[in-house]
Amino acid sequence: MEYIYTALLLHSAGKEINEENIKKVLTAAGVKADDARVKALTAALEGVNIEEAISKGVAVPTAAAPAATEAAAEEKKEEKKEEKKEEKKEEVSEEEAAAGLSALFG
Repeated sequence: MEYIYTALLLHSAGKEINEENIKKVLTAAGVKADDARVKALTAALEGVNIEEAISKGVAVPTAAAPAATEAAAEEKKEEKKEEKKEEKKEEVSEEEAAAGLSALFG
């Protein structure tokens, strides 16, 4: 949990969330930094808009295990691809439905 707090503290201070800064904060707090957890956290937060995540109440990823974090990132990519495909299918379906209705009244 202290890793997440560290990332949030760095964010609120306007500092870059990177491995070096996370280790400095953890060391200053008297916590021995685990390199694997630090790397997993920075990888999980890469490309994440923290302000948006906080405002939406989105759960911030934890630095449990690097393999789990990578798997979760892959899942998110796959879900986004599937959502885009579904959106395209829905658009086509709505157009087809409109065409079908116009045939009834045409």
